[in-house]
Amino acid sequence: MNKAFTKESDAADDDDDGPSLPPLPAGSKNYITPAGYARLRGELLSLIDVERPKVVEVVHWAASNGDRSENGDYIYGKKRLREIDRRIRFLTKRLDIAEVADPSLHHGSDQIFFGATVTYANAKGEERTITIKGIDEADHLHGEVSWVSPIARALLKAREGDEVSLMTPGGVETVEVIEVRYPRPEH
Repeated sequence: MNKAFTKESDAADDDDDGPSLPPLPAGSKNYITPAGYARLRGELLSLIDVERPKVVEVVHWAASNGDRSENGDYIYGKKRLREIDRRIRFLTKRLDIAEVADPSLHHGSDQIFFGATVTYANAKGEERTITIKGIDEADHLHGEVSWVSPIARALLKAREGDEVSLMTPGGVETVEVIEVRYPRPEH
């Protein structure tokens, strides 16, 4: 039989439990802000309580229509269920190992820790502002970087006015910490 007509195993799809994220440094914890934890937990609950049941209903309806080999609703639905289940496994694993760290505990400090919003300048005087977040919540498009990123690693524990060395593809660059901010505690 021609290989084009053989059924491929779905097991290969199930090996990958989620997006490829940078590995955690050995012996470290998966730090995440309270807001990031709540967002991931909300996504997990939405997948379990809302999206998955809807897709199961569509797959059940499509399966009852007869021939499944050419049934687009059934084929797409089964594929979507695998994607949802993979994301559920990924989120469950990440939330299980998450260490919630509240950056507001450092409000008023000028030293850089997890959750800090830092403004720094390079040797040319170009300023950039970043917020140091967890691996699972950092959004580079919004100026958020993971705490394991090179810039965050270089800045951690520095204070306002300090100069730190940053390894870049172009060589070592010196950046100066201009400002360190933390969110206000909510009481």
